[in-house]
Amino acid sequence: MSLWTKILEKLGFKPAAAQPAPAPKSAAGPSGGPKSTYVPGGPRPTTGGPMPWAPKAPAPISAVDVVGKLEALANKNPQDLNWKRSIVDLLKLLGLESSLAERKELAIELGCPADKMGDSAQMNEWLHKTVLRKLAENGGNIPRELLD
Repeated sequence: MSLWTKILEKLGFKPAAAQPAPAPKSAAGPSGGPKSTYVPGGPRPTTGGPMPWAPKAPAPISAVDVVGKLEALANKNPQDLNWKRSIVDLLKLLGLESSLAERKELAIELGCPADKMGDSAQMNEWLHKTVLRKLAENGGNIPRELLD
């Protein structure tokens, strides 16, 4: 399991639900009558009830209270960890391995530019910002000042 997946799990992000396979279409329409002859771009038949070809709305992303969870963990932790500024402290707070090797693996997984990989300070800074940004993209409540 990747370190990024472990971060998501520790913070309570749920994996995307598997979409069920569509039911096989029968020759009969929804009411048992003949199958619709709808042609994309052509006129739509006017029948009562939902249109079987209507696109389904995407499932909304549920927000994850990242800040609340990290603050609660920080309050319980005997170490003074600054998760808002340090990728090492963020990983430690989540109970994950924070070694340079693990951080390099995470940086590669998240697409760190090669010029930052040779300097651990630059890599760490990039990695911290990228992890927070990706958490926000996945529905986490990350304050704007941590994303800039």
